[in-house]
Amino acid sequence: MCFFQFGALIFSVSDLEHLGATPFIDPEDMAKLKNIQRLKLVIPVRQVTLSSCSSIVDSVRKAIFDFFCQSTDDESLAETLKWLIFEEFETPRTEWVLASCPLCGGREVSLIRASVTKEFTVPCGQCHQLIYLTDVFRLHEAVDNELGAGGILGYLTTTVEQILAVHLVRLILKTKPPLLRNVLFIKDGPLAFFGQTANMHKPMRRLVQYLFQKHDFFMAGLEKSGAFVEHADQIANLMKPNSVIILSNDYIYRYVIPNSGDPTSAYGRTTYYGHKLIFKTSSGNMYVITLPTVDQKIGPARGDFRNLDAILANVGMLRCDMYDNSLIPVALANKLVSLANHPSTKILQRFAVESVGH
Repeated sequence: MCFFQFGALIFSVSDLEHLGATPFIDPEDMAKLKNIQRLKLVIPVRQVTLSSCSSIVDSVRKAIFDFFCQSTDDESLAETLKWLIFEEFETPRTEWVLASCPLCGGREVSLIRASVTKEFTVPCGQCHQLIYLTDVFRLHEAVDNELGAGGILGYLTTTVEQILAVHLVRLILKTKPPLLRNVLFIKDGPLAFFGQTANMHKPMRRLVQYLFQKHDFFMAGLEKSGAFVEHADQIANLMKPNSVIILSNDYIYRYVIPNSGDPTSAYGRTTYYGHKLIFKTSSGNMYVITLPTVDQKIGPARGDFRNLDAILANVGMLRCDMYDNSLIPVALANKLVSLANHPSTKILQRFAVESVGH
């Protein structure tokens, strides 16, 4: 079994245009953070199936589906997923094409929006059996009944985190749209969907385009490890404080991951809904940041990044000294929802053994 715990923190920064004021977190708000809503997801990784399922593949599908169907602020993530993939925020799409049906194995399956049930199942366009709406993530393709589901855990985590952000955007648009101009969304990791979930970047980019056109949107994805972070550390002494390097194809394939991609195709074209940049703050901290963009380009320019100055100013002001080049929201969220290795692993093992025993 694998246990995930998610928590979302939204830091509201008043008047992002006035960049002189440092964000201040009231002590009472800090106390409230301990009571943030935590969303728990348990996935059978190997040698375990749910009592209502006949295989690990079906167990994983059912666990993810049940998680998305649970109520969050009187709304479910499943409703948000439907809102996103069928682009109900603007002119709704009539169908979503699923690469493969988890039941019949059919290819290029049409899922019709009008056929989605109240329980968020939808008939396969080929075998007509009801499949889960969450099957659009295609995670079932990477689960094996013998080898288990260990290979999907990273993809599942980053997907849920981004759908949670979309969920918050939908709630804000539904209740108080002007609030969106005063909220900065910070994601732990790049703004992208990987592996089987990669196609989700398409509706996400269209949502970004809609928000930029009709409202306003402040979002940043910050990386803590990987080739880009290592490169940023190597060039830290060469960059001046408060400077930015916008990463083009030429730069990425020359200095970060040499000769590893097609220079004529925009980096991240099939996974990202934004572009990367390296930012050195006035205090010397180095950040690798992905910002959402309308299009994916070979050589992005400063003008392709909406609200760039406001976002970078707030990234600089939200720095946290708990970890290297970390930010307050990310550090707090990780701390508040994390499980210590001991005794938490022992508790989970005992829980699993006792549950299986019954």
